[in-house]
Amino acid sequence: MTIEHKILELAHLREKARQGGGEKRIAKQHEQGKFTARERIEKLLDEGSFEEFDTFVTHRCTDFGMEKDQPLTDGVITGHGTIHGRLVFVFSQDFTIFGGSLSKAFAEKICKIMDLAAKVGAPLIGLNDSGGARIQEGVDALAGYSDIFLRNVLYSGTIPQLSLVLGPCAGGAVYSPAITDFVTMIRGNSYMFLTGPKVVKQVTREEVTTEQLGGADVHATRSGVAHFVAEDEDEAITHLRRLLTFLPQNYKESPLLVPCEDPVDRPTPQLNSVLPENPNHPYDMKEVIHTLVDGGDFLEVHEAFAPNLVVGFARFNGRAVGVVANQPKVLAGVLDNNASIKGARFVRFCDAFNIPLVTLEDVPGFMPGTTQEYGGIIRNGAKLLFAFAEATVPKVTVILRKAYGGAYCVMSSKHIRGDVNYAWPTAEIAVMGPDGAVEIIYKKELEAAEDVAAKAAELKARYASLFATPFAAARKGYIDDVIEPVSTRFRIIKALEMLASKEAVNPGKKHTNIPL
Repeated sequence: MTIEHKILELAHLREKARQGGGEKRIAKQHEQGKFTARERIEKLLDEGSFEEFDTFVTHRCTDFGMEKDQPLTDGVITGHGTIHGRLVFVFSQDFTIFGGSLSKAFAEKICKIMDLAAKVGAPLIGLNDSGGARIQEGVDALAGYSDIFLRNVLYSGTIPQLSLVLGPCAGGAVYSPAITDFVTMIRGNSYMFLTGPKVVKQVTREEVTTEQLGGADVHATRSGVAHFVAEDEDEAITHLRRLLTFLPQNYKESPLLVPCEDPVDRPTPQLNSVLPENPNHPYDMKEVIHTLVDGGDFLEVHEAFAPNLVVGFARFNGRAVGVVANQPKVLAGVLDNNASIKGARFVRFCDAFNIPLVTLEDVPGFMPGTTQEYGGIIRNGAKLLFAFAEATVPKVTVILRKAYGGAYCVMSSKHIRGDVNYAWPTAEIAVMGPDGAVEIIYKKELEAAEDVAAKAAELKARYASLFATPFAAARKGYIDDVIEPVSTRFRIIKALEMLASKEAVNPGKKHTNIPL
């Protein structure tokens, strides 16, 4: 056979691989509002940048007549390319081939690019659309999943790992996305669960739909598995490309410093009047965040999960940061089980990838009650404390209003290695608020008073002037400065610039033992 014939054969095989499971299955994929595995890669990566690996891989199963059907790629497209000119590795599961089910060969393809991503230090992106393990391969398929899980764990904190769930993701398949750093799901067209509705009905007698059991909104609001929800695949892909702009390539690098046209000293007079006169009235912390950050651009993470704590990415003078902020608009900004877990995971991600932390604090404490106590608020609150204390990245905290009790300690206080801690003049830093404190401290005076209400008001004012103020903490050096709200953006930027060369190392150990 001449070289020309061999080249023609190569071109024929490549074209065959591009056809996936065939025109009918591709058409069905499109009918469901889903792109094909290759179309997804083309939309995700910079035009013309994709370099495919293992196009000619096929499965090796000879049971159940499988040897008669051995499509090229075996149901997953793998390779590397660029996003915004930066190297990334990607795998895209092809539902048109065996329903995207995973075989040993399929898993080996994914493991190969996972290893390469870790070797060269580049993000890994998984596009998930799979019916799960390929039943015909038995334990080989389970071994393949385990090989992937192992790498997800070993490379956690080494390179960013991002997952898009664009169709079904069931059984053991859910664990790979769950281990990765961020999961995006599609509303109405993707789902994740360990056991499907039929098995649930068999075992527990519950009747539940696929969407109710593992749809995007369920995981975005209740389980916290999904960090982001998109309306369609185009939105999900655009969002992921945006997310990557805030992240470094690996744990040895820092996020890119981008040119900033937003003045460092931009006036923000609205911050001087953002707080209600009544300290018990709510306001929207997101308005504060959008006012402070470059161009008002804030990428919120876990928006629908535990909304009493706001976390996400932004920039200050072109420098990417992770923002952690209490939300007085929801549950008064109190810390509960879900908020503590949400915050701890986000803080640890930022610390793993050299992203400075900016904390905006207005927290009345931890949520009381048996539901929270039985749910592990001590253990979960300790996770957030642990994450902030363990973090060695630059940490800047601004207390806007309330900072009471243990919640003050936990929210990146000076006592757990906050680098720069500011407070507005409106800050109230104390063991507890005036209402509770007066009942304890001045119990006898209240009991002896003729007009209890008037006496209580007087004592609350006395307590507030002594303790519910930033100056008591500032006198002890626990607050580095009391600042005007209008200067907050400028002061945060200057603090981050000063801390840019910070070096901090935790004591030697194999690894920490966070209270999971």
